[in-house]
Amino acid sequence: MTKINEAKVLIIATNGFQQDELFSPHEYLTKEGAKVDLASLEMDEISAGEGDSRSIKPDLLIKDANAKDYDALVIPGGLANPDSLRTKDFVKTLVRKFAEEGKVIASICHGPWVLISAGVVKGREMTSYPTIQDDLRNAGATWVDKEVAASNGIITSRSPDDLNAFNAKIVEEIREGRHDRSIGKAA
Repeated sequence: MTKINEAKVLIIATNGFQQDELFSPHEYLTKEGAKVDLASLEMDEISAGEGDSRSIKPDLLIKDANAKDYDALVIPGGLANPDSLRTKDFVKTLVRKFAEEGKVIASICHGPWVLISAGVVKGREMTSYPTIQDDLRNAGATWVDKEVAASNGIITSRSPDDLNAFNAKIVEEIREGRHDRSIGKAA
């Protein structure tokens, strides 16, 4: 069991993230008492790239992040953000480390693309933005159309409309603590 006010959460993102999918979990987890760090590909401010988008300065580089320092990982969606992150070997390695250590992993919208590239979706019940459901199925996940799916500490949601359920599920899974799971095998 991990107390949420003692938890450390890492959010990874780069330019092109979906604004609500980064700021809502960041603000919710912080309000709940968790220590939240944002890691990116560079230390420059990143933005959603939407018309009236907010920007945010990362706390560290993704390549310097260590899964052992955190209780959970959050990957926001958007199109450009996960598409860029999934091409970086150090991002995929970090995601696999979180999975190997049984840490909570939460991803929303197009964010599960990063989980697919990291090889951690096979045999899991997952959801996402509907346009990437075939990608998840082809990678071995069972895709479901619901606001939040959780499979041994790996949490997925469809869109900003599901953020209340997504945020609450992250807190619930952090409180449960370490999750036993096998990478690439049914949970």
